[in-house]
Amino acid sequence: MRIAIISDIHANLEALKKALEIISQENIEKIFCLGDTIGYGANPNECLQLVRETTPHVLLGNHDEAAIDSSVMEDFNPYARASAEWTSIQITDEHRNYLRQLPYTTQLDNILFVHSSPYQPNEWRYIMTPADAQDNFSYFETSVCFIGHSHVPCIFSEDIWAKEVVKGKKSLVNVGSIGQPRDGDPRLSFGIFDTSLWMYRNVRAEYDVMKASEKIRKAGLPKPLADRILIGR
Repeated sequence: MRIAIISDIHANLEALKKALEIISQENIEKIFCLGDTIGYGANPNECLQLVRETTPHVLLGNHDEAAIDSSVMEDFNPYARASAEWTSIQITDEHRNYLRQLPYTTQLDNILFVHSSPYQPNEWRYIMTPADAQDNFSYFETSVCFIGHSHVPCIFSEDIWAKEVVKGKKSLVNVGSIGQPRDGDPRLSFGIFDTSLWMYRNVRAEYDVMKASEKIRKAGLPKPLADRILIGR
């Protein structure tokens, strides 16, 4: 089975449409969304609707939760908080109710999917370093755990020298961000995993980032949010 794993769309409709266009050409059988469909970007309702139409396998991210629980915003920086407050006002009641029923994790056979980390997934912890990953391997039983949250694509393995997903070794794979990359590369990022061949591929692609940036400006959201997607920071 070939699956696509998308994450951190962040209300960037241009990036989401481009990613789904690529996925439609990849003979994908299932799509998993790891959360943060909204926040930062200018099209929260449109992105939620498109994700809902695309896949039933959707997780809750911290920006999704902030839209339905303002206490989550307490840990946000000023720009993220401003965006979260704006998003909470914008989303429809239907989408608000949809977010309330999303899970923190889901599983497919020998694969775990979570937005932030397998350890206390509702606490929104970051896995940024090999040390962070080593601390988390004992908190999941599957061979692979796919994550998002940091917006930085990478692979961590129990075998610290491994640079790819290796059968027989636990792996933590960050698929990166569709709508808010932060690794210095403004191209959208997501993952494709072949469960039969046990092969993972990170996909990067350009999209109309100028249009997405201009929408953020026109929506009256903080200017740095419009600027950062242009440079992937």
